[in-house]
Amino acid sequence: MIHWVTENMAPLMFLGLILFMLIGYPAAFSLAAVGLFFGFIGIELGLIRADFLGNLTYQLYGVISNELLLSIPFFTFMGAILERCGLAEDLLDSIGQLFGPLRGGLSYAVIIVGAILGAITGTVAASVIAMAVIALPVMMRYGYSVRHSTGVIAASGTITQLVPPSLVLVILADQLGRSVGDMYKGAIGPSMIQIALFCAWVFLLSIFRPKDVPALPTEFRTLHGWPLIAKCLRGIIPSLGLIFLVLGTIFMGLATPTEAGALGAVGSIVLAAFNRTLSWTLIYQAMATTMRITAMVVYILIGARTFSLVFQGVGGKEWIEGMLTSLPGGQVGFLLFVNAFVFIIAFFLDFFEIAFIIVPLLAPAATKLDIDLIWFGVLLCANMQTSFMHPPFGFALFYLRAIVPPEIKTTEIYWGAIPWVFLQVILVVILIFWPGSVTYWLDKGMQGDPSKVDFEVTQPDAPPPLDFR
Repeated sequence: MIHWVTENMAPLMFLGLILFMLIGYPAAFSLAAVGLFFGFIGIELGLIRADFLGNLTYQLYGVISNELLLSIPFFTFMGAILERCGLAEDLLDSIGQLFGPLRGGLSYAVIIVGAILGAITGTVAASVIAMAVIALPVMMRYGYSVRHSTGVIAASGTITQLVPPSLVLVILADQLGRSVGDMYKGAIGPSMIQIALFCAWVFLLSIFRPKDVPALPTEFRTLHGWPLIAKCLRGIIPSLGLIFLVLGTIFMGLATPTEAGALGAVGSIVLAAFNRTLSWTLIYQAMATTMRITAMVVYILIGARTFSLVFQGVGGKEWIEGMLTSLPGGQVGFLLFVNAFVFIIAFFLDFFEIAFIIVPLLAPAATKLDIDLIWFGVLLCANMQTSFMHPPFGFALFYLRAIVPPEIKTTEIYWGAIPWVFLQVILVVILIFWPGSVTYWLDKGMQGDPSKVDFEVTQPDAPPPLDFR
C-alpha cells in the first residue's frame, strides 16, 4: 500500500485538491492545506527532503516582490470607479439612439458598450452590473424577450475578460512567464472575432425571430442627425481617451502595465469628476472593492505557490507532462483535450483558481509541444470566459440574478445564457485552428521601445537544486 501511495503521490495530491474544492472550502486555504499535508507525507515517505520546504520562502518572496501583480489593484480601482461614475449610462444612451432604428438595435448597443467598458474597466462584475441596471429595464419596456435580454447582457459583460486590459490576461502573463504587452496584443484579434460572433447572432435573431429583438419606437429616438452624432461623440470620446491612456501607452512603449494601470486609475477619477459624480463615498467604495479583490488574489497565489512547489517535488510536473504530451493528434489533440478539460472544470472553479492552479500545470507540456505560450494563454482566456456563463454556477449569472426584478425566473436567465456559451465555444475552436488570429498583431509589430513593454515576468533567483530523495 505504501509503495502504491509513493508511486502515485502526484495524482493523489491532485485528487485531494479536487475533493477540497468540491466540498466548498476556500480555494486559497485548500491549496495551502493540500500542499503542506502532502509535503509532510512526502517527507515521511522519502520523496522529498525536509529542507525542500524551505523553498517556500523564495516562492512567497516571489509573490510579494512581483511588480507586475501591482497592476491588479490599479485596474481593479479603475473599474470600480467607472462602474459607478455614470459613464456606462451615457454610452448606452447615445449608442442605443444610434442603433435604435434597427431590429436588435439595443442588443448591438449592449454588445458594443460592453466591449468599450471591458477596455476601460477590466472587470466582469462592473460591466455586468452596470449593463443590467441600465439596459435591462429599457429592453423589457420595448418588448425584447427576457431570455435574449439577460443573455446578451451577461455575455457582453464577459467580453471584459478577453478585451485588454483584462485582469485575466495580466495573471496569465504572470503564470506563463510572458509579457503583458504581448498578451494584450494577442487578444486584439480574438476580441474582435468575439464581438463579431455576438453581433452575427443578434442579426440572425432579427431575421428568424424578429419579435424577440424589435426596433425601438420612433418616440424613443429623440435625437437625429448632428445632435445624435454629437451625443455619441460626447459619450465615446472620454472612453477612447481613457483606453488610449491605458492601452496606448503600453503598446507605444511609454509605460509598463503597472504604470499604465496607475494612469488609468487617475484617469477614472478625472472622468468621474467630468461626469460630476466624484465623491468621497465613491472613492471609499472603490478602495474597499480593490482591497477585497487584491487580498483574494494574493492569498490564492500564495496557496497556489505552496501547492505547486510540493506537487513538483513529488513528481507532478513529469506526471502531467507525460500524460498530456502522449495524447494523439500532437498540438491540436493537446489543445482540444486541454480546452475540453478547462471548459468542464470551469463549472466548479472561477477564473482566478483556474489561472493559479491549472495553468502552471499545463504550461510545461505546452512548451514541450512547441506551442506559443501567448497563443496558449489567449486561448485559455477565451475558454475561461465560459466560467462566467455556465449555468448554474456562472458568476455573471449570479451578478445578473442579484439585479434583475424578482418576476424574472432564474431558469429564464439560464436558458438565455446557453446560446452565448455556444458562441464562446465557437471562438475557442476558431482560435485552435487559426492561431494567426492571435499572432497577427505580434507578427505585425508595433512602434515604440519594446524593452519597456515586452518584459519578462521576473522571478527571484532560484536556490540550488535539491536532491528530493
